[in-house]
Amino acid sequence: VQLQASGGGLVQPGGSLRLSCAVSGFRLDSYAIGWFRQAPGKEREGVSSIAGSDGITVYADSVQGRFTISRDNDKNTMYLQMNRLSTEDTAVYYCAADLILQKIKQATAEYWGRGTQVTVSS
Repeated sequence: VQLQASGGGLVQPGGSLRLSCAVSGFRLDSYAIGWFRQAPGKEREGVSSIAGSDGITVYADSVQGRFTISRDNDKNTMYLQMNRLSTEDTAVYYCAADLILQKIKQATAEYWGRGTQVTVSS
């Protein structure tokens, strides 16, 4: 089982990035998925999640209206489109998956990617 996150990098404030998380070892179809981030000196925080059953999405207040979580079950991949990035979005971003949505919300998911660095700086 592997979750491979990619798409991070250096971007200027106001710019955009799209993170991808390719999943291997299980089918993503029925899983709840989530994106988390951890900035230096801060605790890991939930950014967004999407339920496996009904596709309902949830966003942290800090990213609402700027970030979009999605999934492509055919490609077994999840995404996080990030727009209007600010320096406060600088962090390592992690993807996660679990059959139980509550575990995503509690950041206790069974499967985690290694993380991809996003740096927003001019």
